[in-house]
Amino acid sequence: MSDASNKADLSGIQITVVPVTAFQQNCSIVWNKATRKAVVVDPGGDVDQILAALKELDVSVEHILITHGHIDHIGGAAELAETLRVKVIGPHVDDRPLIDRVEEQAKQFGLDSVRKVEPDQWLEEGDVVTAGGAEFQVLHCPGHAPGHVVFFNAELKLAISGDVLFAGSVGRTDLPGGNHETLISSIKDKLIPLGDDVTFLPGHGPASTIGHEKLNNPYLK
Repeated sequence: MSDASNKADLSGIQITVVPVTAFQQNCSIVWNKATRKAVVVDPGGDVDQILAALKELDVSVEHILITHGHIDHIGGAAELAETLRVKVIGPHVDDRPLIDRVEEQAKQFGLDSVRKVEPDQWLEEGDVVTAGGAEFQVLHCPGHAPGHVVFFNAELKLAISGDVLFAGSVGRTDLPGGNHETLISSIKDKLIPLGDDVTFLPGHGPASTIGHEKLNNPYLK
């Protein structure tokens, strides 16, 4: 849509981060101040805490978005989706084996309440998802996990990047399905071209910008 009058007003888009579980995973609530519509990205657990944040924000959740199939990102998705009666969208289908094993993985961590989630929609490169009225492009960025996706909005200059890139680091590749060369290629081919002024919110730790990481991240030298 080239006509600016047809574009959604993104000035009211807000992001509230709720760190969840012992992994301190950044569960993100993307919401719109005007419409009070929201999505939840990567509800890894501590569902009561997420629900409390949603109630405090006074928002209504349209759906749940998932970046990848590791337990700290999907551990609470089934319970939250059931409670809110919303669909779960993502990740890429290549993460199905990880999702299928999530209950087994939960037992290894002594987490009895985790249930496997069945996504209502798998995502592919080039798909578009909505969050609070904003459209986010889907980038398939394997390496940390085979089906990892990143959500990017060009107008907001914002990427919700999961565990691909961190402030000063990159995602682990020693887990099942991980591959370091593939991860670095995803970062250099998909994330770096987004632009130096793009802020990314990772799955753990503080936000950063693409430009800062290009200059300072030792893994990108």
